[in-house]
Amino acid sequence: MSWRAQYESRRMDAAAAAKLVRSRDRVFLGGNASVPRPMLHALRDRAEVLEEVELLHLLFAGDDPLAARDMAGQFRHTVLFVGSGDREAVQEGRAAYLPVHLHDIPHLFKSGALHIRVAIVSTAPPDKHGYLSLGVETLASLAAVEVADVVIAVVNDQMPRTLGDCFIPAHKLTAVVEVSEKLPELTIEPPSPVHTRIGQLVGSLVEDGATLQLGIGAIPDAVVAALSGKRDLGVHTEMVSDRVMDAIESGVITGARKTLHPGKVVATFAMGSRKLYDYLDNNPLFEMRPADYTNNPFIIAQNDNMIAINSALEVDITGQVCAESVGKRIFSGFGGQLDFIRGAAMSKGGVPIIALPSTAARGKMSRIVPMLKPGAGVVTTRADVHYVVTEFGIAQLYGKTLRQRVRELMEVTHPDFQAALEEEAWERNILPRAFAAKPPVREA
Repeated sequence: MSWRAQYESRRMDAAAAAKLVRSRDRVFLGGNASVPRPMLHALRDRAEVLEEVELLHLLFAGDDPLAARDMAGQFRHTVLFVGSGDREAVQEGRAAYLPVHLHDIPHLFKSGALHIRVAIVSTAPPDKHGYLSLGVETLASLAAVEVADVVIAVVNDQMPRTLGDCFIPAHKLTAVVEVSEKLPELTIEPPSPVHTRIGQLVGSLVEDGATLQLGIGAIPDAVVAALSGKRDLGVHTEMVSDRVMDAIESGVITGARKTLHPGKVVATFAMGSRKLYDYLDNNPLFEMRPADYTNNPFIIAQNDNMIAINSALEVDITGQVCAESVGKRIFSGFGGQLDFIRGAAMSKGGVPIIALPSTAARGKMSRIVPMLKPGAGVVTTRADVHYVVTEFGIAQLYGKTLRQRVRELMEVTHPDFQAALEEEAWERNILPRAFAAKPPVREA
Protein backbone atom coordinates (compact mmCIF):
# COMPACT_ATOMS: atom_id res chain seq x y z
CA MET A 1 0.00 0.00 0.00
CA SER A 2 1.35 3.46 -0.90
CA TRP A 3 2.05 5.95 1.85
CA ARG A 4 -0.76 8.14 0.56
CA ALA A 5 -3.29 5.32 0.76
CA GLN A 6 -2.12 4.54 4.31
CA TYR A 7 -2.41 8.20 5.25
CA GLU A 8 -5.91 8.54 3.79
CA SER A 9 -7.10 5.36 5.50
CA ARG A 10 -6.10 6.79 8.90
CA ARG A 11 -7.83 10.14 8.59
CA MET A 12 -10.51 10.81 11.21
CA ASP A 13 -11.87 13.63 13.32
CA ALA A 14 -10.56 14.47 16.78
CA ALA A 15 -13.49 12.78 18.53
CA ALA A 16 -12.75 9.46 16.80
CA ALA A 17 -9.04 9.75 17.50
CA ALA A 18 -9.74 10.42 21.19
CA LYS A 19 -11.35 6.97 21.42
CA LEU A 20 -7.88 5.46 20.92
CA VAL A 21 -7.00 6.67 24.42
CA ARG A 22 -7.92 4.25 27.19
CA SER A 23 -8.18 4.59 30.96
CA ARG A 24 -4.82 4.45 32.74
CA ASP A 25 -2.87 5.04 29.51
CA ARG A 26 0.25 7.18 29.62
CA VAL A 27 -0.19 9.76 26.85
CA PHE A 28 2.57 12.05 25.60
CA LEU A 29 1.44 15.46 24.34
CA GLY A 30 3.54 17.84 22.26
CA GLY A 31 4.11 21.20 23.94
CA ASN A 32 5.20 24.81 23.53
CA ALA A 33 3.71 26.17 20.28
CA SER A 34 2.88 22.62 19.12
CA VAL A 35 0.22 21.75 21.69
CA PRO A 36 -2.28 19.45 19.86
CA ARG A 37 -5.17 21.56 21.12
CA PRO A 38 -8.03 19.90 19.17
CA MET A 39 -7.17 16.63 20.91
CA LEU A 40 -7.19 18.26 24.35
CA HIS A 41 -10.77 19.35 23.79
CA ALA A 42 -11.75 15.98 22.31
CA LEU A 43 -10.32 14.20 25.35
CA ARG A 44 -12.19 16.54 27.67
CA ASP A 45 -15.42 15.74 25.85
CA ARG A 46 -14.72 12.05 26.51
CA ALA A 47 -13.69 12.51 30.13
CA GLU A 48 -16.73 10.80 31.65
CA VAL A 49 -15.67 7.40 30.26
CA LEU A 50 -11.98 7.74 31.20
CA GLU A 51 -10.12 7.23 34.47
CA GLU A 52 -6.57 8.02 35.53
CA VAL A 53 -5.18 8.86 32.10
CA GLU A 54 -1.63 10.12 32.65
CA LEU A 55 -0.75 13.10 30.47
CA LEU A 56 3.00 13.55 30.04
CA HIS A 57 4.21 16.84 28.57
CA LEU A 58 6.50 19.83 28.75
CA LEU A 59 5.46 23.47 28.81
CA PHE A 60 2.09 24.23 27.22
CA ALA A 61 1.54 27.53 25.43
CA GLY A 62 -1.87 28.77 26.54
CA ASP A 63 -4.39 27.19 28.87
CA ASP A 64 -4.74 23.48 29.62
CA PRO A 65 -8.41 22.40 29.81
CA LEU A 66 -7.43 18.97 31.15
CA ALA A 67 -5.75 20.55 34.20
CA ALA A 68 -9.04 21.93 35.54
CA ARG A 69 -10.10 20.78 39.01
CA ASP A 70 -13.12 18.87 37.67
CA MET A 71 -10.78 16.76 35.51
CA ALA A 72 -8.69 15.48 38.43
CA GLY A 73 -10.21 11.98 38.50
CA GLN A 74 -10.05 11.49 34.75
CA PHE A 75 -6.66 12.98 33.92
CA ARG A 76 -3.47 13.32 35.95
CA HIS A 77 -0.60 15.33 34.61
CA THR A 78 3.08 14.49 34.80
CA VAL A 79 4.79 17.73 33.85
CA LEU A 80 8.40 17.81 32.68
CA PHE A 81 8.51 21.63 32.62
CA VAL A 82 5.81 23.61 34.37
CA GLY A 83 4.06 26.44 32.57
CA SER A 84 1.28 28.84 33.49
CA GLY A 85 -1.44 26.42 32.32
CA ASP A 86 -0.38 23.72 34.82
CA ARG A 87 1.35 25.66 37.60
CA GLU A 88 -1.72 25.83 39.82
CA ALA A 89 -2.43 22.11 39.40
CA VAL A 90 1.16 21.24 40.34
CA GLN A 91 1.15 23.51 43.37
CA GLU A 92 -2.18 22.09 44.56
CA GLY A 93 -0.99 18.49 44.14
CA ARG A 94 -3.38 17.63 41.29
CA ALA A 95 -0.43 17.28 38.92
CA ALA A 96 3.07 15.88 39.41
CA TYR A 97 6.32 17.59 38.44
CA LEU A 98 9.12 15.35 37.13
CA PRO A 99 12.54 17.05 37.43
CA VAL A 100 14.78 16.11 34.51
CA HIS A 101 17.44 17.68 32.31
CA LEU A 102 16.05 18.43 28.88
CA HIS A 103 18.69 16.34 27.12
CA ASP A 104 17.66 13.29 29.15
CA ILE A 105 13.94 13.26 28.29
CA PRO A 106 14.20 11.25 25.05
CA HIS A 107 16.23 8.64 26.94
CA LEU A 108 13.46 8.33 29.53
CA PHE A 109 11.18 7.21 26.70
CA LYS A 110 13.61 5.09 24.68
CA SER A 111 14.94 3.25 27.72
CA GLY A 112 11.45 2.24 28.80
CA ALA A 113 11.75 4.10 32.11
CA LEU A 114 8.54 5.86 31.04
CA HIS A 115 6.53 3.64 28.71
CA ILE A 116 4.33 5.69 26.41
CA ARG A 117 1.28 4.01 24.96
CA VAL A 118 -0.11 7.01 23.04
CA ALA A 119 1.81 9.93 21.50
CA ILE A 120 -0.19 12.93 20.28
CA VAL A 121 1.84 15.45 18.31
CA SER A 122 1.30 18.33 15.92
CA THR A 123 2.85 18.21 12.45
CA ALA A 124 2.97 19.95 9.10
CA PRO A 125 1.24 18.18 6.17
CA PRO A 126 3.18 15.33 4.53
CA ASP A 127 5.61 16.08 1.73
CA LYS A 128 5.53 14.23 -1.59
CA HIS A 129 7.53 11.37 -0.06
CA GLY A 130 5.13 10.84 2.83
CA TYR A 131 7.14 12.46 5.62
CA LEU A 132 5.56 14.83 8.12
CA SER A 133 7.70 17.51 9.78
CA LEU A 134 7.25 18.12 13.50
CA GLY A 135 7.46 21.82 12.71
CA VAL A 136 8.20 24.13 15.60
CA GLU A 137 8.90 21.45 18.22
CA THR A 138 11.06 18.35 17.91
CA LEU A 139 12.36 18.27 21.52
CA ALA A 140 10.93 15.00 22.93
CA SER A 141 8.18 14.49 20.35
CA LEU A 142 10.29 12.46 17.95
CA ALA A 143 11.36 10.04 20.69
CA ALA A 144 7.75 9.70 21.89
CA VAL A 145 6.58 8.86 18.37
CA GLU A 146 9.35 6.28 17.93
CA VAL A 147 8.35 4.29 21.03
CA ALA A 148 4.57 4.78 21.31
CA ASP A 149 2.11 2.01 20.51
CA VAL A 150 -0.40 4.53 19.15
CA VAL A 151 0.58 7.73 17.29
CA ILE A 152 -1.98 10.45 16.64
CA ALA A 153 -0.85 13.30 14.40
CA VAL A 154 -2.73 16.59 14.40
CA VAL A 155 -1.79 17.72 10.90
CA ASN A 156 -2.01 21.50 10.70
CA ASP A 157 -1.65 23.24 7.36
CA GLN A 158 -0.47 26.36 9.25
CA MET A 159 2.47 24.51 10.81
CA PRO A 160 5.77 25.35 9.06
CA ARG A 161 7.66 22.48 7.48
CA THR A 162 10.98 22.69 9.31
CA LEU A 163 14.03 20.70 8.30
CA GLY A 164 16.54 18.57 10.19
CA ASP A 165 16.04 15.43 12.27
CA CYS A 166 12.34 16.12 12.75
CA PHE A 167 10.38 13.91 10.35
CA ILE A 168 7.79 11.16 10.88
CA PRO A 169 6.98 8.68 8.08
CA ALA A 170 3.26 8.43 7.31
CA HIS A 171 3.25 4.67 7.92
CA LYS A 172 4.10 5.32 11.61
CA LEU A 173 0.75 7.04 12.19
CA THR A 174 -2.25 5.35 13.77
CA ALA A 175 -4.58 8.32 13.28
CA VAL A 176 -4.50 11.54 11.28
CA VAL A 177 -6.55 14.55 12.42
CA GLU A 178 -6.36 17.35 9.86
CA VAL A 179 -6.89 20.92 11.06
CA SER A 180 -6.17 24.49 10.06
CA GLU A 181 -5.33 26.44 13.20
CA LYS A 182 -3.14 29.40 14.03
CA LEU A 183 -0.10 28.62 16.15
CA PRO A 184 0.29 30.38 19.51
CA GLU A 185 2.34 33.56 19.19
CA LEU A 186 4.50 35.42 21.68
CA THR A 187 3.87 39.05 22.46
CA ILE A 188 7.22 40.79 22.54
CA GLU A 189 7.54 43.47 25.21
CA PRO A 190 10.18 46.18 24.82
CA PRO A 191 13.11 45.64 27.19
CA SER A 192 13.24 47.69 30.38
CA PRO A 193 16.32 49.80 31.17
CA VAL A 194 17.44 47.04 33.57
CA HIS A 195 17.17 44.36 30.88
CA THR A 196 18.90 46.61 28.37
CA ARG A 197 21.84 47.11 30.74
CA ILE A 198 22.09 43.37 31.42
CA GLY A 199 22.04 42.76 27.67
CA GLN A 200 24.90 45.20 27.18
CA LEU A 201 27.00 43.56 29.90
CA VAL A 202 26.37 40.06 28.54
CA GLY A 203 27.13 41.34 25.04
CA SER A 204 30.54 42.50 26.26
CA LEU A 205 31.41 38.82 26.91
CA VAL A 206 30.53 37.80 23.33
CA GLU A 207 33.38 37.81 20.83
CA ASP A 208 33.03 37.77 17.04
CA GLY A 209 32.53 34.23 15.76
CA ALA A 210 30.99 32.94 19.01
CA THR A 211 28.07 30.51 19.06
CA LEU A 212 25.08 31.44 21.20
CA GLN A 213 22.41 29.70 23.21
CA LEU A 214 19.48 32.06 23.65
CA GLY A 215 16.26 31.39 25.50
CA ILE A 216 12.94 33.11 25.91
CA GLY A 217 12.22 36.44 27.55
CA ALA A 218 13.40 40.00 28.00
CA ILE A 219 17.03 39.24 28.81
CA PRO A 220 17.80 37.11 25.71
CA ASP A 221 16.03 39.71 23.58
CA ALA A 222 18.11 42.47 25.16
CA VAL A 223 21.29 40.46 24.59
CA VAL A 224 20.56 40.09 20.89
CA ALA A 225 19.81 43.81 20.65
CA ALA A 226 23.22 44.51 22.19
CA LEU A 227 25.04 42.39 19.61
CA SER A 228 24.68 44.86 16.76
CA GLY A 229 28.07 45.22 15.13
CA LYS A 230 29.26 41.73 16.09
CA ARG A 231 30.31 39.50 13.23
CA ASP A 232 29.73 35.88 12.20
CA LEU A 233 27.89 34.76 15.31
CA GLY A 234 26.34 31.30 15.32
CA VAL A 235 23.43 29.68 17.13
CA HIS A 236 23.14 26.29 18.85
CA THR A 237 20.20 26.55 21.19
CA GLU A 238 16.96 25.13 22.52
CA MET A 239 14.70 27.86 21.23
CA VAL A 240 14.53 30.03 18.13
CA SER A 241 12.79 33.38 18.59
CA ASP A 242 12.03 36.45 16.50
CA ARG A 243 15.19 38.09 17.77
CA VAL A 244 17.30 35.29 16.24
CA MET A 245 15.50 35.83 12.93
CA ASP A 246 16.18 39.58 13.15
CA ALA A 247 19.87 39.02 13.86
CA ILE A 248 20.14 36.72 10.85
CA GLU A 249 18.47 39.28 8.63
CA SER A 250 20.79 42.03 9.89
CA GLY A 251 23.89 39.91 9.18
CA VAL A 252 24.97 39.54 12.82
CA ILE A 253 24.26 35.79 12.80
CA THR A 254 25.82 33.90 9.89
CA GLY A 255 27.22 30.76 11.49
CA ALA A 256 30.27 31.12 9.27
CA ARG A 257 32.77 30.36 12.05
CA LYS A 258 30.86 27.58 13.81
CA THR A 259 32.93 24.49 14.46
CA LEU A 260 29.84 22.26 14.52
CA HIS A 261 27.26 22.58 11.73
CA PRO A 262 28.76 25.75 10.23
CA GLY A 263 26.21 27.96 8.56
CA LYS A 264 23.32 26.31 10.38
CA VAL A 265 21.07 27.37 13.25
CA VAL A 266 20.55 24.26 15.39
CA ALA A 267 17.53 24.23 17.72
CA THR A 268 14.88 21.96 19.18
CA PHE A 269 11.84 24.27 19.25
CA ALA A 270 10.68 27.69 18.11
CA MET A 271 8.21 30.18 19.50
CA GLY A 272 7.43 33.66 18.32
CA SER A 273 5.37 35.52 15.75
CA ARG A 274 3.68 34.29 12.61
CA LYS A 275 6.48 36.01 10.72
CA LEU A 276 8.98 33.72 12.44
CA TYR A 277 6.95 30.60 11.63
CA ASP A 278 6.79 31.62 7.98
CA TYR A 279 10.54 32.29 8.03
CA LEU A 280 11.21 28.77 9.27
CA ASP A 281 9.12 27.11 6.58
CA ASN A 282 11.37 25.03 4.29
CA ASN A 283 14.34 27.17 5.34
CA PRO A 284 17.56 25.10 5.07
CA LEU A 285 19.37 27.53 7.38
CA PHE A 286 17.59 25.87 10.33
CA GLU A 287 18.08 22.34 11.64
CA MET A 288 15.51 21.20 14.17
CA ARG A 289 16.79 18.28 16.21
CA PRO A 290 15.68 16.34 19.31
CA ALA A 291 16.80 17.54 22.75
CA ASP A 292 19.14 14.57 23.25
CA TYR A 293 21.22 16.14 20.48
CA THR A 294 20.77 19.91 20.90
CA ASN A 295 21.10 19.74 24.69
CA ASN A 296 23.73 17.04 25.05
CA PRO A 297 26.58 18.83 26.87
CA PHE A 298 29.19 16.88 24.89
CA ILE A 299 27.59 17.97 21.61
CA ILE A 300 27.26 21.57 22.82
CA ALA A 301 30.96 21.58 23.76
CA GLN A 302 31.94 20.85 20.16
CA ASN A 303 31.01 24.46 19.39
CA ASP A 304 34.11 26.54 20.09
CA ASN A 305 33.45 29.81 21.91
CA MET A 306 30.03 28.61 23.08
CA ILE A 307 28.13 31.31 24.98
CA ALA A 308 25.35 29.94 27.19
CA ILE A 309 22.94 32.57 28.53
CA ASN A 310 20.45 31.45 31.17
CA SER A 311 18.46 33.13 33.89
CA ALA A 312 17.46 32.36 37.48
CA LEU A 313 14.89 33.11 40.13
CA GLU A 314 17.57 33.65 42.75
CA VAL A 315 21.28 33.04 43.41
CA ASP A 316 22.77 32.63 46.88
CA ILE A 317 26.03 34.13 48.11
CA THR A 318 27.95 30.95 47.31
CA GLY A 319 26.72 30.81 43.70
CA GLN A 320 23.94 28.23 43.95
CA VAL A 321 21.30 28.89 41.31
CA CYS A 322 17.59 28.28 41.80
CA ALA A 323 15.65 28.39 38.54
CA GLU A 324 12.72 25.99 39.00
CA SER A 325 10.95 26.93 42.24
CA VAL A 326 9.99 29.83 44.47
CA GLY A 327 10.84 28.24 47.78
CA LYS A 328 8.72 25.11 48.05
CA ARG A 329 6.47 26.06 45.13
CA ILE A 330 7.47 24.63 41.76
CA PHE A 331 7.48 27.40 39.19
CA SER A 332 9.07 26.00 36.01
CA GLY A 333 11.61 23.19 35.63
CA PHE A 334 15.20 22.13 35.06
CA GLY A 335 14.90 22.66 31.33
CA GLY A 336 18.23 22.91 29.60
CA GLN A 337 20.03 25.33 31.88
CA LEU A 338 22.64 22.93 33.23
CA ASP A 339 22.94 21.20 29.85
CA PHE A 340 24.19 24.43 28.30
CA ILE A 341 26.11 25.71 31.33
CA ARG A 342 28.18 22.51 31.36
CA GLY A 343 28.44 22.35 27.57
CA ALA A 344 29.74 25.92 27.40
CA ALA A 345 32.15 25.25 30.26
CA MET A 346 33.66 22.34 28.29
CA SER A 347 33.78 24.34 25.06
CA LYS A 348 37.08 25.80 23.89
CA GLY A 349 36.72 29.47 24.80
CA GLY A 350 33.21 28.89 26.16
CA VAL A 351 31.42 31.31 28.48
CA PRO A 352 28.59 30.03 30.76
CA ILE A 353 26.44 32.94 32.02
CA ILE A 354 23.62 33.29 34.54
CA ALA A 355 21.91 36.65 33.92
CA LEU A 356 19.15 38.12 36.04
CA PRO A 357 17.85 41.45 37.36
CA SER A 358 19.22 42.22 40.82
CA THR A 359 15.77 42.62 42.39
CA ALA A 360 12.21 41.33 42.18
CA ALA A 361 8.81 42.54 43.44
CA ARG A 362 9.48 46.06 42.10
CA GLY A 363 12.73 46.40 43.96
CA LYS A 364 11.47 45.09 47.31
CA MET A 365 13.39 41.78 47.16
CA SER A 366 16.94 40.95 46.20
CA ARG A 367 17.52 38.07 43.81
CA ILE A 368 21.07 37.68 45.11
CA VAL A 369 20.27 36.26 48.53
CA PRO A 370 22.07 35.13 51.70
CA MET A 371 20.42 31.70 51.42
CA LEU A 372 17.97 30.19 48.97
CA LYS A 373 14.41 30.06 50.26
CA PRO A 374 13.50 26.94 52.28
CA GLY A 375 12.58 24.19 49.85
CA ALA A 376 14.17 25.90 46.85
CA GLY A 377 15.71 23.54 44.32
CA VAL A 378 19.26 24.00 43.05
CA VAL A 379 19.33 23.66 39.26
CA THR A 380 22.91 24.80 38.70
CA THR A 381 25.40 23.98 41.42
CA ARG A 382 27.93 26.47 42.75
CA ALA A 383 30.70 24.41 41.14
CA ASP A 384 29.14 24.93 37.69
CA VAL A 385 28.64 28.69 37.83
CA HIS A 386 31.19 30.84 36.03
CA TYR A 387 29.57 34.26 35.49
CA VAL A 388 26.61 35.97 37.18
CA VAL A 389 25.43 39.15 35.49
CA THR A 390 22.99 41.74 36.81
CA GLU A 391 22.45 45.36 35.80
CA PHE A 392 25.19 46.27 38.31
CA GLY A 393 27.97 44.29 36.67
CA ILE A 394 29.60 40.92 36.03
CA ALA A 395 30.59 38.59 38.87
CA GLN A 396 33.21 36.01 37.91
CA LEU A 397 32.93 33.02 40.25
CA TYR A 398 34.93 30.32 38.49
CA GLY A 399 37.99 29.33 40.52
CA LYS A 400 36.93 31.52 43.44
CA THR A 401 36.60 30.54 47.10
CA LEU A 402 33.34 31.10 48.94
CA ARG A 403 34.88 34.20 50.53
CA GLN A 404 35.84 35.59 47.13
CA ARG A 405 32.42 34.73 45.71
CA VAL A 406 30.69 36.79 48.39
CA ARG A 407 32.71 39.82 47.38
CA GLU A 408 32.06 39.24 43.68
CA LEU A 409 28.32 38.79 44.17
CA MET A 410 28.03 41.80 46.48
CA GLU A 411 29.36 43.93 43.63
CA VAL A 412 26.41 42.92 41.41
CA THR A 413 23.77 43.09 44.17
CA HIS A 414 21.49 46.11 44.49
CA PRO A 415 23.09 48.47 47.06
CA ASP A 416 20.00 48.26 49.30
CA PHE A 417 20.69 44.57 49.96
CA GLN A 418 24.48 44.37 50.13
CA ALA A 419 24.68 44.73 53.90
CA ALA A 420 22.39 41.74 54.45
CA LEU A 421 24.64 39.58 52.28
CA GLU A 422 27.71 40.66 54.17
CA GLU A 423 26.09 40.03 57.56
CA GLU A 424 25.11 36.49 56.52
CA ALA A 425 28.65 35.82 55.29
CA TRP A 426 29.99 36.92 58.68
CA GLU A 427 27.50 34.78 60.59
CA ARG A 428 28.50 31.70 58.62
CA ASN A 429 32.23 32.48 58.82
CA ILE A 430 32.41 32.55 55.04
CA LEU A 431 33.67 36.07 55.46
CA PRO A 432 35.38 36.21 58.88
CA ARG A 433 34.89 39.53 60.63
CA ALA A 434 38.64 39.90 61.02
CA PHE A 435 38.90 40.11 57.25
CA ALA A 436 35.75 42.14 56.62
CA ALA A 437 36.16 45.40 54.83
CA LYS A 438 36.57 48.30 57.22
CA PRO A 439 33.60 50.68 57.24
CA PRO A 440 34.22 53.97 55.48
CA VAL A 441 35.45 56.86 57.67
CA ARG A 442 32.86 59.58 57.85
CA GLU A 443 33.95 63.16 57.83
CA ALA A 444 33.05 65.20 60.88
